[in-house]
Amino acid sequence: MISLNREQLLSLGALGALLIVLVGIVLTSLQTWSDAAAEFNERSEILSRLEVRAKSLPDANARKSAPAAAFLDAPTQGLAISLLQAHLLQTAGADQAVLVSAGALAAKREDPPDSVRLQATLDSNLQSLQALLYHLESGTPYVFVESLAVQIVGAKSEHAEDPQLRISLALRALWRRSGT
Repeated sequence: MISLNREQLLSLGALGALLIVLVGIVLTSLQTWSDAAAEFNERSEILSRLEVRAKSLPDANARKSAPAAAFLDAPTQGLAISLLQAHLLQTAGADQAVLVSAGALAAKREDPPDSVRLQATLDSNLQSLQALLYHLESGTPYVFVESLAVQIVGAKSEHAEDPQLRISLALRALWRRSGT
């Protein structure tokens, strides 16, 4: 019979413990891989169902898009800004506001590529300002007032019934590149 000394028994025990740890690691890795594969298959199935559903509803998605009048239709961004300025001038004239100055604003980093910006200064009274803002934001093309600053000018008293106002607006509108 083979007799083992204490060092040999400890070495065999350490080898056995090492083998048990290695087998445990391999089994854990296989279980993790199996779980990941099952989750991948489940998500792939959900994605394929969503794709089928999205393809079956093209008419519903088309009805949700904005009308063509919602966009400034111009071949270049510069012309789109000019159209926005003309729209502002027309709207301001209808609401008895006087356009003092207007100029293009640089696009912000977070802006989508299909938007244009305009900075404008107008002279108006409070009633005309309210009408102007309503017509700009409720009509077409879609125009968004992103900032508004108002100063009282031309009135000696702050208590005047309807003082003259100097209005600075930062506007953003949607632009659609036309084919011409």
